[in-house]
Amino acid sequence: MTRLAEVAGAPVYIVHLSSAEGLGEVVRARARGVRVLAETCPQYLFLDEDRLALPGFEGASFVCSPPLRAKEDQEALWKGLSDRHLQNVATDHCPFCRDQRLPGVDDFRKIPNGLPGVEHRLEQVFHGGVAGGKISLNRWVEICSTAPAKIFGLYPRKGTLAPGADADVVIFDPHAGHVVSAKTHHMNVDYSVYEGQALSGAVRTVLLRGKVVVDDGRYTGASGDGRFLARGASITEP
Repeated sequence: MTRLAEVAGAPVYIVHLSSAEGLGEVVRARARGVRVLAETCPQYLFLDEDRLALPGFEGASFVCSPPLRAKEDQEALWKGLSDRHLQNVATDHCPFCRDQRLPGVDDFRKIPNGLPGVEHRLEQVFHGGVAGGKISLNRWVEICSTAPAKIFGLYPRKGTLAPGADADVVIFDPHAGHVVSAKTHHMNVDYSVYEGQALSGAVRTVLLRGKVVVDDGRYTGASGDGRFLARGASITEP
């Protein structure tokens, strides 16, 4: 893909980058002057291929594309985020419940693909990155907010606190440790691939265009709060 982008003289955005090998291709392409942007996902930073070998049909709960990789790939991806070869952490949020995966009991190809996980992305990147000493606090904000807004043509309306921008604010408590569980998450899915993961901090309050939609971890928004936003030009060097 990077070679095609190089020949076409066009930027390219790599989704769901999951391995050290794939990251190496991005690094080499960028060194040649190719405008390559790339993301990874939380599952590739915190989960590994051993989950797919769980007994019975349990491994089906961890089927995603690309598949989970080796533990060694996780450190490479964190370094990629720190070195700015990876621009942001997105999610492959597909909240299939366990029974919705049952068509794949006898045929792997029929397992619905993707993992639920959008709710804890911000907290996880803080926990593994900032609290884990892998990225700075400013880099965390850039990865989770500023860079996505620039890449997807929503900056400066989104991704910054400035006059004229939407008043989207997250109040985050870095000391509010908590444990991820399907019993307490807000996603409409009956399991968590991160069940039992202890996180260092937590989102406390969320403002959407100045309106409080999450208060002390409790959703207070309403249907219709969201708005369609037309994209502008992408900033390919966020």
